[in-house]
Amino acid sequence: MEMTDLRIALVSGNYNYVRDGANQALNRLVGYLLRQGAAVRVYSPTVDEPAFPPTGDLVSVPSFAIPGRPEYRFPIALSPRVRRDLAAFAPNVVHVASPDTVSHRAVSWARARQVPVLASVHTRFETYFRYYNMAWFEPVMEAILRRFYRRCDALVAPSESMAQVLRDQRMNYDVGIWSRGVDREIFNPGRRDPEWRRGLGIADDDVVIGFLGRLVMEKGLDVFSDTIDELNRRGVPHKVLVVGEGPARDWFEARLPGAVFAGFQGGADLGRAVASMDVLFNPSITETFGNVTLEAMACARPVVAAAATGSESLVDDGASGRLIRPGAIHQFAEALRAYVEHGDLRTRHGAAGEARAMEFSWDRINQAVADTYLRLIRQRAGARRQG
Repeated sequence: MEMTDLRIALVSGNYNYVRDGANQALNRLVGYLLRQGAAVRVYSPTVDEPAFPPTGDLVSVPSFAIPGRPEYRFPIALSPRVRRDLAAFAPNVVHVASPDTVSHRAVSWARARQVPVLASVHTRFETYFRYYNMAWFEPVMEAILRRFYRRCDALVAPSESMAQVLRDQRMNYDVGIWSRGVDREIFNPGRRDPEWRRGLGIADDDVVIGFLGRLVMEKGLDVFSDTIDELNRRGVPHKVLVVGEGPARDWFEARLPGAVFAGFQGGADLGRAVASMDVLFNPSITETFGNVTLEAMACARPVVAAAATGSESLVDDGASGRLIRPGAIHQFAEALRAYVEHGDLRTRHGAAGEARAMEFSWDRINQAVADTYLRLIRQRAGARRQG
């Protein structure tokens, strides 16, 4: 079988209606597959005004706005209309990208027709409950995820550290790597813009600690702000630059009254914002890869991150940044203090991070997913012949 023989049904809980790292990766994957001659059809909730146009053909699935987080939608059914479309498309592999109701139904649909299923893991959903006073539910969620992922033929995770977590949790025993790439045209040190910084009230000699990501509590906003409080108590001079939007923005602004909030930035503007930081602080433990970490590294910025899935596979502790025990406020503050006070350290570790970022090519990374599709189809055909 060749790439041009692939017919992939991709089922996603959020393909393009809210922009995030996961659906940016999915759209890049679909674009790559289409360029190679594969046929792809995407099934996802839709809205009237999505964050960006979808790559490829997108079929809307029934959904409703999630209470308390109305910007997100919950897929509710693989409706008769969608099932007819899926049957007419006749995929030879199904790719599910979120463990929701529609993906569960898509897995059942595929298994009934002996079509192999690949699941991509984009976030650690089981950890979200820690941020909403529901940590007791984490083992329950882990069991739900285990049942879902074990019904799939294989999983792909964005990093080896996340793949090992999935193996340890016994989610599946066929776990491969679908890493993430970085656009070097957008993310590089040359994007730094002193004039843009000055326009935000940041002086040339200010050392900027950056936050990059969607402003939601599960990104570790509490740890970030507590760490900045600790730096202020120690009298460490710095500026905070927050890049991103989200429902927790008001809370974050109240906690960081001296910070500069640049809002959402995209494309070249995002590259300029990241390169105009001096160090990225990423305390989140929910990422499976950490696109923001890689983007900062590509801009030659050192990264202080939680020692958690994703960042552990990117940051070389003590060489391109620091990996700190999650939630360890004093250790985070100490790592940031060192970068604020020692420009030569920022330069050395930033250069090491940029060198590491050069290893991530989108086409090579996406071909690994295509190779997995082809392998699963061959395995399923072989099993049918033996049966």
